[in-house]
Amino acid sequence: MHGHDFPLADATLTALGSGALFWRAESLLCVSDLHLGKAERIARRGGALLPPFETRDTLARLADDIASTDPAVVVCLGDSFDDLAAAGGLGEAERSWLMQLMAGRRWIWVEGNHDPGPVDLGGTHRAELALGPLVFRHIARPDAAGEVSGHYHPKARLARRSRPAFLVDSRRVILPAYGTYTGGLACHAPPLAGLMGPQAIAILTGAPPRAMPMPRR
Repeated sequence: MHGHDFPLADATLTALGSGALFWRAESLLCVSDLHLGKAERIARRGGALLPPFETRDTLARLADDIASTDPAVVVCLGDSFDDLAAAGGLGEAERSWLMQLMAGRRWIWVEGNHDPGPVDLGGTHRAELALGPLVFRHIARPDAAGEVSGHYHPKARLARRSRPAFLVDSRRVILPAYGTYTGGLACHAPPLAGLMGPQAIAILTGAPPRAMPMPRR
């Protein structure tokens, strides 16, 4: 398991190279912005016909992370589906695979802006989750502390290559998007630069993940 440990509030968290976050003390795995069913949603709305394999690829990577961490709790931090219709439009094989991943563990769906309502897949549905010193929500709040969020799909550039990245400072961590067909926002863009403190770092995904000062331009 390739990971980079960092402290937040009174917790020690691990940024995995896949873009997932692991909290070993709570046996908790957190992923954000899966955007399952994105290809189907784009086609349904008259957009480009993308190869419809992103859901399987995302679930395969999630299965690998679950196998390597064996979490008791999985938190999906919002925008798990590209919209509510995409949740209902999962293929039978993908739905069965997801149900297998959920079996035997506590599974929490945190609501996002793309999936504001419950889905018929089991698990627990929350607007946000408070656990110990941390709070898990989809969109960061400027005044929050001990916050784990997603939404912005942050990316950072190293050696002319842009990669999904965790953004970390003393108050929060913003997770990269986990979904295969998700885009990204440069970490120096105003929404992210305004949220992160001056000592913030970016942890780039990959094997192994790499930490560096968060780029500001």
